[in-house]
Amino acid sequence: MSDDDLKKLLRERVGFGRDETRRKRGDLDLNPHLRKVDPGTGKLKPAAVLIPIIDRAEGLHVLFTRRADHLARHAGQVSFPGGRVNDDDANVIEAALRETEEEVGLPRSFVDVFGDLDTYETGTGFSIQPVVGFVSEGFNLTIDPAEVAEAFEVPFRFLMNRDNHEQRTGTWQGTERRYYAMTYGRHYIWGATAGMLRQLYERLYP
Repeated sequence: MSDDDLKKLLRERVGFGRDETRRKRGDLDLNPHLRKVDPGTGKLKPAAVLIPIIDRAEGLHVLFTRRADHLARHAGQVSFPGGRVNDDDANVIEAALRETEEEVGLPRSFVDVFGDLDTYETGTGFSIQPVVGFVSEGFNLTIDPAEVAEAFEVPFRFLMNRDNHEQRTGTWQGTERRYYAMTYGRHYIWGATAGMLRQLYERLYP
């Protein structure tokens, strides 16, 4: 399948307007015995991330960040650019684009958002809306060291290869849990980020 065919397939199968087929996804997919919500409100905190698919001449790539090591939550972990939805964000797309600009300096003018995935609920109390967009070449990143240690790219075809999707087991808060993981070179993509990639894979190849 050529990159043009792959981009067409992404637009067809990711897209918007799929409310009739939506369902909540998340850490509970592999661990139905686990649940944790914000103890203050009893509700999951809304967040949004951008899955940035860069349309490079040598092939499609996905942009990731590695979170700064000093952060209180998920320090040092690989993630998509994004964060909490603020009250003044018009919608989750605006939140994802704003957070992406703040974290890595990717201007929204380079991003063509064409769809979203099902909401992903994490065991750490977040309800994340993944939005998906193509990113055109020509941008320069400016990383905010207060939030991000580094940004890197992984070939899209590697991420959509089922042979690279691992299920691993670890202990979280004294309880054994399973999670998806993908290893690319020195980068270890796991947890919610790998779970959202798995969801994208399932959308493309049902």
